[in-house]
Amino acid sequence: MKKISIIAGVVALMALAVSCNQNQAAAPAAAAASEDSTAVAGSIVYFNMDKVMEGYDMANDLNSVFETKTSGIQAEIDRRGKKLEKDMTDFQNKVDKGLLTTSVAQAQYQKIQQQQQDYQQYVVRKQQEMAEEQQVMMNQIANAISEYVQEYNAEHQYALILATAGSILSTPVVTGDPKLDITDDLLAGLNAAYIKTKEATKK
Repeated sequence: MKKISIIAGVVALMALAVSCNQNQAAAPAAAAASEDSTAVAGSIVYFNMDKVMEGYDMANDLNSVFETKTSGIQAEIDRRGKKLEKDMTDFQNKVDKGLLTTSVAQAQYQKIQQQQQDYQQYVVRKQQEMAEEQQVMMNQIANAISEYVQEYNAEHQYALILATAGSILSTPVVTGDPKLDITDDLLAGLNAAYIKTKEATKK
């Protein structure tokens, strides 16, 4: 699976714009701006989803596991496909050479048909399983980012946080003041939170 498809899916799941709760308690004055941004509380800021997905350890870890599993399944699909093709070729050769009686040929033909049907069902089932796993992975990434953005903004109190990714046709931010770009700060926090989560699961 290509990284761009994950990015597009995560952006869609996050609905591009993350609205921020205006009723949250005021943050301390020292937390009004991030280390990498001069945006103050009440500002409309944005982050680059492409950069976040490239640098987010959780996204990379999950994507690595998914690609490994996908490669294994594709290898098994190829193996079964080659075996089916060989069985069909062997059967046809025997028929062409007159090495099978009519009854035996009919029985083997039915067996080949069943093999072909089983193979097609297997391919469809595995494709559906991987599509479901991909969706779950996208949901996990989107949920982790969304939850962290909410926590992040509880401290910074921005009026709105936008996610930008891909072409100008698929993003609400065509251009923006670099001072309002919170990507680096957000990514650092996401990875720090992910490390804590991984360490907690090891205990």
